[in-house]
Amino acid sequence: MMFCPKCGAIMLPKKEKEKTIFACSCGYANKSNEKIEIKEEIRNEHIETQIVDEQETNLPETDTECPKCGNKTAGYWLVQTRAGDEPETKFLKCTKCRHTWRDYH
Repeated sequence: MMFCPKCGAIMLPKKEKEKTIFACSCGYANKSNEKIEIKEEIRNEHIETQIVDEQETNLPETDTECPKCGNKTAGYWLVQTRAGDEPETKFLKCTKCRHTWRDYH
């Protein structure tokens, strides 16, 4: 990878007549007589994936009534779903039926 000495951006290969040169968007071009070799290397890395049971959640619990089954306990978590100056949205998940809902208060 080559960087432009003028502006610091990445220089890209460009065909000029029969020759390949490295040129920058600012207008600078490396027109040296060096042979330019462009190659791409693809790595085949193995990434191990672990499946976690959805039932295993360690959420803090609160006393609230599930709108679906009437259970009195639910786990909760907070997510910033709107702008930074807005309050977070509280999500609740029933500990009995696993129903999920939002609390907008």
